[in-house]
Amino acid sequence: MTKRRTKPTATERVRTVLADEIVRGVIGPGVPLDEVSIAERFDVSRTPVREAIRQLEVIGFVEARPHRGAVVPSFTAERISEMFAVMAELEALCAHEAALRSTPEERNRLTAAHEACRIAALGGDIPVYYETNLLFHDTIYAISHNGFLAEVTLSVRNRVAPFRKAQFQSTGRLMRSVSEHETVVRAVLAGDADAAAAAMRDHLTYVRSSVGSVTPNLKG
Repeated sequence: MTKRRTKPTATERVRTVLADEIVRGVIGPGVPLDEVSIAERFDVSRTPVREAIRQLEVIGFVEARPHRGAVVPSFTAERISEMFAVMAELEALCAHEAALRSTPEERNRLTAAHEACRIAALGGDIPVYYETNLLFHDTIYAISHNGFLAEVTLSVRNRVAPFRKAQFQSTGRLMRSVSEHETVVRAVLAGDADAAAAAMRDHLTYVRSSVGSVTPNLKG
């Protein structure tokens, strides 16, 4: 049984909101992130704000510039497409290996994770779907039985996570995502590695296009 994620910390809350606003263009390129004003906005001390900004810097959502502090960088459609292309190949490889190496018990876990996504999507609950979607992909990584591949894939996912989250604002995206997951799951359960990889690659391609529909500043 997989544990539900715990309540977000102050740092996670600040990081998540700032990342989402950067993706949607609410906080535009070149805008400085002032620790004092952010701390006041979230009613927290500067410590979690400073850590949130540091974490955003790690995934490329913030740049440290001399005499200006932390500022929001520019994201181009080409750069985002490059990131998703790498993400798609890594996740495709995870799905490929999962189809070959997963045990019956692990395939049951994948089926359960998929069902949790379906239930969340039917309820139209975006926050819950986001969490169950993470669990679904985490399960794919785990049952690939390649620890290094899982680590690298998770590292890349962390860099595109705010963009992946934004996609769920697109009309009809939750159920479309579930349908894409279904294709992956069927291939994994059948032990068809090539089909699993192709399905996961297609899934990430759809994710990228959905991101574009809710982040118009990245089109082009």
